Amino acid sequence: MLGFLFVLFVIIAIVAYKTIKIVRQSEVFIIERLGKFHKVAGAGLTIIVPFIDRVRSVVSLKQQTMDIPPQNVITTDNVTITIDTVVFYKITDPAKAVYEIQSLKKGIEYLAITTIRDIVGKMELDETFSSRDIINTKLRTVLDEATDVWGCKVDRVEIKDITPPADIRDAMEKQMNAERNKRALILQAEGERQSAITLAEGRKEAAILDAEADREARMRRATGEAAAIKEVAEAKAQEIQMVYEAIKNSNPDEKLVQIKSLEALQEVAKGEANKIFIPFEATSALSSLGAIKDVMKDDKK
Repeated sequence: MLGFLFVLFVIIAIVAYKTIKIVRQSEVFIIERLGKFHKVAGAGLTIIVPFIDRVRSVVSLKQQTMDIPPQNVITTDNVTITIDTVVFYKITDPAKAVYEIQSLKKGIEYLAITTIRDIVGKMELDETFSSRDIINTKLRTVLDEATDVWGCKVDRVEIKDITPPADIRDAMEKQMNAERNKRALILQAEGERQSAITLAEGRKEAAILDAEADREARMRRATGEAAAIKEVAEAKAQEIQMVYEAIKNSNPDEKLVQIKSLEALQEVAKGEANKIFIPFEATSALSSLGAIKDVMKDDKK
């Protein structure tokens, strides 16, 4: 009796194992019934008919990556380079991914290899280094269109490395060193030229400022001298006016006027001029003085 119960328990456990399936998140089960596609079981608990239904494949719906083996590609200028690529893809239709192609990964790999050789084979060596984004975009577009019938979507294709031959690398390094030295010399010459221009502009501005300052000083000095001359002239004019008014108010006679003229003539004679022009009016005064001198001599005798 115990042996029968044990066998029954084992049969029930096997049936339960065959019947109850638990699908994990981000995965699906492809269920076949009697060898024919039946359904796609999503995440959670799934019940199947034992010995009639079976799980054909477990398909992951997560983003997947696949490294493409490095490929030797010949460019249009006959240089053999090695390209290392990685593909990011996601399965959108699990049934197509299982039934439309024997091996999805092999199909993506072979398709990527042939596409890389087709795209890069139409480029020159220098263009391959400067056109990585273009190569990635073309690869992704071709792979996405080709794998759509397999229930797969290619999200990104990235070229990890492009390796030229050793002799080409040496030549490229020498060329880059020459370019760097050339750019350094150009930058140095440009800096020296800019420095010379800046110094010349500084000297020019300093000369302009000095000239403006000198002109301003001369103008101010001339203005001050003119103002001083004007003040002196005004003072002399006032003095002359005062003397004139005083003489006028004192009713001078002709003799006094002549004496004052002689005094003025004496002041003029003190100057640096070699010649002195005596006014006609002064000669009469001089003759009068001479007459007075003779009279005084006679008196003394």
